[in-house]
Amino acid sequence: MDSDIRVLNIEYYFRTDKFRFPLKFGNVIVEESTSLIIKATVENKKGEIAEGWGSMPLMDKWAFPDPRVQHEKKIEAMKEISIRTCRMLEKNVGSKYAHPIDIMLNNKVEIFKIAKRVSEDLKLEVSMPPLGVLVSTSPIDAALHDAFGRVNGISSYDGYSREYMEHDLSFYLGEEFRGRYISDYLKPRYTKKMPIFHLVGALDKLTRDEVEPSDPRDGLPISLEEWIERDGVFCLKVKLSGVNIDWDVERTKAVAEVAHETLKRMGKEEFFLSVDSNEMNPNPEATLEYLRRLKRLSPLAFEHLLYLEQPTERDLKRHMFRMHDVSKIKPVLADEAVTDMESFDLALNLGWSGVAVKTCKWHTSSLLYIAKMEHHGIPYSIQDLTCPGLALIHSASLAARSNPIMGFEYNARQYLPYAFPEIQKRHESLFKVRDGFVRTDSLHPHGLGFSIEGWKP
Repeated sequence: MDSDIRVLNIEYYFRTDKFRFPLKFGNVIVEESTSLIIKATVENKKGEIAEGWGSMPLMDKWAFPDPRVQHEKKIEAMKEISIRTCRMLEKNVGSKYAHPIDIMLNNKVEIFKIAKRVSEDLKLEVSMPPLGVLVSTSPIDAALHDAFGRVNGISSYDGYSREYMEHDLSFYLGEEFRGRYISDYLKPRYTKKMPIFHLVGALDKLTRDEVEPSDPRDGLPISLEEWIERDGVFCLKVKLSGVNIDWDVERTKAVAEVAHETLKRMGKEEFFLSVDSNEMNPNPEATLEYLRRLKRLSPLAFEHLLYLEQPTERDLKRHMFRMHDVSKIKPVLADEAVTDMESFDLALNLGWSGVAVKTCKWHTSSLLYIAKMEHHGIPYSIQDLTCPGLALIHSASLAARSNPIMGFEYNARQYLPYAFPEIQKRHESLFKVRDGFVRTDSLHPHGLGFSIEGWKP
């Protein structure tokens, strides 16, 4: 394929931004975010050269939550994995042309070997888990996909068809996909506008009566009520404790009531909820009890609940929890539990309804998950890691070319509203929420949609 690429050079940059508010999920609190930004220079077989970009927060408290390793050591390890992977790909792919999906999958074993060596070299008490490895290298994956589109003068999403891929999906997903390509399961163009999911963290205030003098006075909303009034958000993702069912039910009930009452004053009725306890439910029975109590104490919240996200722990093999009874009541999506196709298949076999897709778990993998879920009619969402700047644009472009439940998560505007201001200005219609929606007008026609000409990280 003349469109195949080889890697000429990969540059990396890091920047750290402070959160406007602390974000609590599960049993951790996040107050800052270190982003990895990648610029990859590639050449196709025609001799054409282009640059591609990728970015992702190295959210170690989510990807590598083990308390035996200090936060600073985790970030150091994630950075080092990224750097060594850049150097490896320059060496391994510098003389070989391939599609970016094949580049990443062909080098996945070596990337995980790099992660193991980094864990040993830095003397980590526990080796970097698969999720941490994926997050650390996801911007590299994204940059190669972006560069692939740019060097060939196409949207990257148009580059997953017979015209651009050596292999059909049977090569990756098995015989039932013979003759099918990823492009068969994607929209032919970007959706023009999409609803966003607003995050309600466990520490977030719900009404303006709760706002205190010590809260930021920067002109942005503080409480959920104020956010709804300003942006018209009607899709809300609620963080739960997972260990206190009474609190979780009351919190969900309160969020539903604030949303219902605020939107009603604005002349709107429709709203949707999702809930996420970040693996803290001890077992499926606790999840079922939460749903029973919620239905009894707040029919409003229960009726508007679209799905639950990863209520039980990520290690599916440890307990082999069966989620069939939960999924009969509401869809339940696996997030942290899915890091490869094996865990994807195991989750479905255990009764999970679908998967929460995140670009931080590789764009390459996300495309394969989406193709398989679309083929079988499996529901999925598109979530993020409080993604600012390019990372948000990437997540949005994937959502705009696929069919997730409602829209996609966008909470960087709440916790990192001042990060990457130049990127926000170039993509104003994507970063500004109106009536609960963002528009995709600013997405560039080539690559993954970034408008980065002349931009320096």
